[in-house]
Amino acid sequence: MMRKILQVIIVTVLLVTLPSQAKESLEQSGDVLHLLLPATALASTLIVEDDYQGTWQLVQSGVASRLVVEVLKYSIEKDRPDGSGDDSFPSGHSADTFAAATFINQRYGWQYGVPSFAVASYVAYTRVASDQHHVEDLMAGAAIGILAGWYFTDPYKGISIVPIASSDTYGVYISGRF
Repeated sequence: MMRKILQVIIVTVLLVTLPSQAKESLEQSGDVLHLLLPATALASTLIVEDDYQGTWQLVQSGVASRLVVEVLKYSIEKDRPDGSGDDSFPSGHSADTFAAATFINQRYGWQYGVPSFAVASYVAYTRVASDQHHVEDLMAGAAIGILAGWYFTDPYKGISIVPIASSDTYGVYISGRF
């Protein structure tokens, strides 16, 4: 099972690096990864799992995240840094990729979550570097995606590991069925 997830991640990395090198465009590489990370999460649910529980959780996370983003974009008319529109807040790219990364992390563990969060962070970086968003747009989008992923995703193996941080407490919350 874990070998299948690793194979999906390797194929995704290969698919990502080829278009990125061919186009040599920061914004385009972010756009490609914005689509590939959720696609990788979806492929993982279809290849690794015997049922469609993970697929349904991923769809719920993605749809909820995107609905919140679109309502906020419609409600808050914030100009993009390059002046191309007034739908800067929050970043949909960040919300989508962080929802997928959180799904992968919650469902399959940190060994797959860390690379997924790295990809999501790169996508967010490309949005600022290409003058499509301000940093606060990315932070809001990432928070929306992460919250949606946490809310809708159950661990595949029945164990959940969640970092906890507050003003005076740091730790890890571990829960599961034994």
